Amino acid sequence: MSNRTEISSLGEFGLIEHLTKNIELQNASSVLGVGDDAAIIDHFGKQTVVTNDLLIEGVHFDLSYTPLKHLGYKSVIVNLSDIYAMNAIPTQITLSIGISNRFSVEALDEFYEGVYLACQKYGVDLIGGDTTSSQKGLIISVTAIGEVTPDKFVKRSTAQKGDLICVSGDLGAAYVGLLFLERERKIFQESPGVQPDLENETYVIGRLLKPEARKDIIEFLSAEEILPTAMIDISDGLSSEILHICKQSNLGCVLYEEKIPINENMKKAAFKFEIDPTACALSGGEDYELLFTIPQSEYDKLVLNEQISVVGYMTEPEQGAHIVTKGGGKHKITAQGWNHLNH
Repeated sequence: MSNRTEISSLGEFGLIEHLTKNIELQNASSVLGVGDDAAIIDHFGKQTVVTNDLLIEGVHFDLSYTPLKHLGYKSVIVNLSDIYAMNAIPTQITLSIGISNRFSVEALDEFYEGVYLACQKYGVDLIGGDTTSSQKGLIISVTAIGEVTPDKFVKRSTAQKGDLICVSGDLGAAYVGLLFLERERKIFQESPGVQPDLENETYVIGRLLKPEARKDIIEFLSAEEILPTAMIDISDGLSSEILHICKQSNLGCVLYEEKIPINENMKKAAFKFEIDPTACALSGGEDYELLFTIPQSEYDKLVLNEQISVVGYMTEPEQGAHIVTKGGGKHKITAQGWNHLNH
């Protein structure tokens, strides 16, 4: 057995010092990081973008199948994704955690290992935060800060009629990964000796446990000088996110089922559960892909990037939000997908 160090043996300041002792700042905008009353950021004439996420054990994650290192990584990624969705570059995060005494210092080291891995990969500095005790579960709050040239940020409310609707990557896999892990957890609870059978579902499970934020897409758009008219990240499924853009831009839309990007591994996995892959893409969550609209005149530039799919276009508000199925049927999009899934 490896040794277990109780958190109480370090005290709060000792713990913070232990967890943050190796931070090296990567951004010029990080003037002062951990170790003082507050951090100092100077974005040199750029606008500052701020977002926050609160993750609560038992609500947002289940530690029975989520390794702490993955959880640390994902806690950072979900916030970076929101910064990229504004067409901005994340530069700093703060991280606060509430922990109960069932966690050891070693467990927290593992969590922070994931945090630092994400920071390193995305060129972001951890510049502060707080640790406090929690009655039972683990509570994680991350604030991400980014920068953007004043005329380049992208909102949800500025799509234009006729714009093409684009998504990055592929959709629905994280949801199918969750179905596998939930199924295995139930089997394990009923008979603890059974080893999980994840049937080579590394793709869908990886999409859930170790998502990535689409820094590459933002860099591509910048290099090609494409400024999306509206953008949002896909954390709750394609249908509810496109409805946000429709509502806030006061427009309708048409999506084409056959255009929605679905990974082959996800399709096979969905069939094991006898569910429709399109339904997963529309209503699943936690893909952290980008959904954005662009003028039709920019279409030729997009073809250069096979990570971007055009899935439909924006219409007059009177036309509402619809999806055209592979069979040619037209259905109203609801936040849950489209209606016939619910009957």
